[in-house]
Amino acid sequence: MAQLRRDYQEFVKRGAEVIAIGPEKPHAFADWWREHKMPFPGLADPEHRVSKLYGQEVRIFKLGRMPAQLIIDRNGMIRYKHYGASMKDIAENSELLSRLDELNREEA
Repeated sequence: MAQLRRDYQEFVKRGAEVIAIGPEKPHAFADWWREHKMPFPGLADPEHRVSKLYGQEVRIFKLGRMPAQLIIDRNGMIRYKHYGASMKDIAENSELLSRLDELNREEA
């Protein structure tokens, strides 16, 4: 999530909002969120309800929930998705920002 925090203003410039969903319980999630001064909204999802809606995998033998990054347009349609195969498999911000640029050009 540090990479998202680093480039958060670039996402905002493109009309996007970053929302992070974590597997922790609400109190632990809120404590971590405050401690790391995250500038965007976060949601605790300990029962994996939201993650299941978007097809995010939970692998018990690989330390839990696998990373997933999605771009969802204003109509609720998934326009980009990256499902990580490991905890380190996360799309670069440049890839996400490039996709947002493409989507913004399509809407113009």
